[in-house]
Amino acid sequence: MGKKLYVGNLGYNVTDADLSQLFSQHGTIESAVVIMDKMTGRSKGFGFVEMSSDQEAQAAIAALNGKEYDGRALTVNEAKPREERPGGGRRGGYGGGGRGGRY
Repeated sequence: MGKKLYVGNLGYNVTDADLSQLFSQHGTIESAVVIMDKMTGRSKGFGFVEMSSDQEAQAAIAALNGKEYDGRALTVNEAKPREERPGGGRRGGYGGGGRGGRY
């Protein structure tokens, strides 16, 4: 079972490949993804790396948390489980579906 890591304060030009290469120095990478904004296609400045073991994940945290990369001090820690968000994209009151509130 691998350990998923959160990587914050990434430079906006850092790619998935850059992230993978950086973390591969500390163990086997299962996946490395920089989160992109759907509207602009630009990096949101954070990503996730999944290491193949807990020991490798801890080594990566110890080595890279606070380390400067691409001009920024990285934040690296264990990723927290994703919280479920309520609703299916609808906002507000009755969810009248754009019918002006009349039924």
